Amino acid sequence: MSARAEGKRVVGYGAPGKGNTLLNHCGIRADTLAYTVDRSPHKQGWYLPGTHIPIHAPERIAEDRPDYVLVLPWNLRTEISAQLSYIRDWGGRLVFPIPEIAVV
Repeated sequence: MSARAEGKRVVGYGAPGKGNTLLNHCGIRADTLAYTVDRSPHKQGWYLPGTHIPIHAPERIAEDRPDYVLVLPWNLRTEISAQLSYIRDWGGRLVFPIPEIAVV
């Protein structure tokens, strides 16, 4: 991601299997995606398989105020866009990778 090369902070939202498959396929690791968050307390404190990206509680996004949030459960676009609407308060943007990359 060129955003990281430009000094932008990029994090993920969600830790679904399909999102992890995408990250592994694209070679995205913790040097590109600082961390991801998941609402499930059973996933928090662990790492995504293969990528070793840490999984935190969703509140971490509000604490860190990243520039971009890569949404890994992209099929829940409407619901997650509403849940994360607060990131616009600091100029953050959501990134949906499928079916084509959309930055909103």
